[in-house]
Amino acid sequence: MSRIFWDTHLFVYLIEDAGARGDQVVRLRKRMLERGDRLFTSALTLRELLAKPVEAGRDDLRRRYEDALSSGATILAFDRDAAVRCAAMSSDHTMALSDAIQLATAAAAGMDLFITNDDRLGTAVVPGIHFITSLPRAFL
Repeated sequence: MSRIFWDTHLFVYLIEDAGARGDQVVRLRKRMLERGDRLFTSALTLRELLAKPVEAGRDDLRRRYEDALSSGATILAFDRDAAVRCAAMSSDHTMALSDAIQLATAAAAGMDLFITNDDRLGTAVVPGIHFITSLPRAFL
């Protein structure tokens, strides 16, 4: 059993993308369930997922995101430990603050694997996360 953190876009692909990326995420999630892996994400992911549906008045999509996260994922808070780790990452001026928050939150919780859609993050080394990879490289 592994502790796996999904970055925001994986949930977008799972809920909204009927294409190849959506198929990849569905296969990944099924494999995680078969292995007994635990899925994690952050409160920032929830905020990012809900922003556009709320703005557009899409209560149906907002509910689908909330249901997906509440039924299968543990949502981690950006706490003091994560804030300190995020501050340490601030010397990397190429990394967006939202990416640093996601990585710091995952690191503070001791994730085995962090999966993102961003190939640039796949090369990061973050103490507290054993492996960081992009979705296409997560396969199998």
